[in-house]
Amino acid sequence: MPDLLHHLQNRDLGFLRIVAEVWGVELAASDAPSAAGQLALAMLSSRQAADLIESLPGGARAALDDLLRSKGALPWAMFTRRHGEVRDMGAARREREKPHRRPVSAAERLWYCGILGRAFFDTPTGPVEMAYIPDDFAALIPAPTAALPKPFGRPASQTEKATPFPANDRILDHACTLLAALRLEFSPEAISTLAVDWQISSLYPVWPALTPQFVRAILEADGLLGDNGLPKPEPTRHFLELSRAKAIAQMARAWMHSPVINDLRMTPGLAVEGEWQNDALQARYALLDFLKTVPRGAWWSLPGFIADIHAQQPDFQRPAGDYDSWYLRDASSGQFLRGFEHWERVEGAMIRYIISGPLHWLGILDLAAPQADAPPQAFRFSAQAAELLAGAPPSTAALEDEKLLISSDARLRVLRLVPRVVRYQIARFSEWEGEKEEAYHYRLTPASLERARKQGLRPNHLLALLRQHALTVPPSISRAVGRWQDYGSEARLENVMILRVRNPEILQAVRNSRAARFLGEQLGPTVITIRPGSWVKVQAALAELGYLTEVTLSQSGSGDDG
Repeated sequence: MPDLLHHLQNRDLGFLRIVAEVWGVELAASDAPSAAGQLALAMLSSRQAADLIESLPGGARAALDDLLRSKGALPWAMFTRRHGEVRDMGAARREREKPHRRPVSAAERLWYCGILGRAFFDTPTGPVEMAYIPDDFAALIPAPTAALPKPFGRPASQTEKATPFPANDRILDHACTLLAALRLEFSPEAISTLAVDWQISSLYPVWPALTPQFVRAILEADGLLGDNGLPKPEPTRHFLELSRAKAIAQMARAWMHSPVINDLRMTPGLAVEGEWQNDALQARYALLDFLKTVPRGAWWSLPGFIADIHAQQPDFQRPAGDYDSWYLRDASSGQFLRGFEHWERVEGAMIRYIISGPLHWLGILDLAAPQADAPPQAFRFSAQAAELLAGAPPSTAALEDEKLLISSDARLRVLRLVPRVVRYQIARFSEWEGEKEEAYHYRLTPASLERARKQGLRPNHLLALLRQHALTVPPSISRAVGRWQDYGSEARLENVMILRVRNPEILQAVRNSRAARFLGEQLGPTVITIRPGSWVKVQAALAELGYLTEVTLSQSGSGDDG
């Protein structure tokens, strides 16, 4: 920061005379440079400085202390939001209104004391307009007393915490589902439908809905996915073999310390435009620091927590206090959300998302709402929060010791607490049939076995897996898998159209007609298959032979490709 003399030399003589009046200094100089030198000497007198600081009203002293706690400088926009505006005035208006005698804010009082500066300083993010105290004058100010940390927010009301929703570790199961889907190269549309099952199968409603996008971001941050988007074999195997306690701790660490996972850009209701960048990790760390002020074990009001951040630390993710350069829209209305007046719809929305989303999904915060179908209005630290926030596995977690179930019709029902690494392997051998009733459903088919074979997995690997982890393996399944390995597919179901006539002579007449090329396999003396999409041609040929044809088609089979 500039020293006091340099700071004063940038002011006009009229301004310096106002500062002299405030300090009680008789100016002998008649030009600005000389007046600045005389004022600086007087203001740097430790006794005069102490007298002026002692005479400051509480608001002005609080503003001064705010600057001192920030090493003498704060972004101008942030400082004036906290401590009031400094009106722009020329020399004539200053002379007429004498603002130093009736300042409209604590900031304006410091301004006319001559100890508050305003200038652009270079920062890591570029030039930022700052409020500052000259260095040599700051050295004369007693250090501010350390205030006891006050929690952000307030305890939750009975209504806000009426219906609690404890945190859980279901994100581990969803991560396993997503890893399998990525390994099987599901389409983006198929992957997006996983979230529907996640919502339906939840132990209770959650807000916002956990998305594959978020889970995938954590898997990428944790190094489990390659550049091609597919799971890396060894890191994936290691992750799936971890105990649930170690796995949830690993996912929580990946989210907490990832500079790549961008919570603002994942906040529901916000649409991002442009190439601007925000520091996602800085914002996340700031919010975690705010949470440290919340008493452990207490239900805390989410609206109250957000309101206090808005009042005390609104610029936690915008260090320069810049609310104009980020291009954000309201996703539903399309309205641009620029300016501090939209803080609640941007910063407030992001805080709600992080608390009721990632911090809940990762087992750190319990939530509560006025009723089961309402958004959360309260939160508290879960029983395992302290360990997870410290990056350690929680001391209590479920064991993955359940057995999978396989029926004689080749369907598999994999319960949630079957080891995740086992379910991942089962998924590679099977067709996915969805998640329901606390279980994951698959089916063995020739196509799924062939796909596994192409990935280097053999049917005897599947049988070994089933014998080790299934409650029982029906003998018919062992035979069927073994026969597939020896002979491939031995049965096929398909949709076909058939022509059925009254006697063999009619069928022979059709065979001798120009429609013969549209006929398929003969199934009996009066029944033959029709090639797909050719029934109109066969119907026309029969009419030419003198036979009117009755057509009975399902809606899905009524097409004709000519």
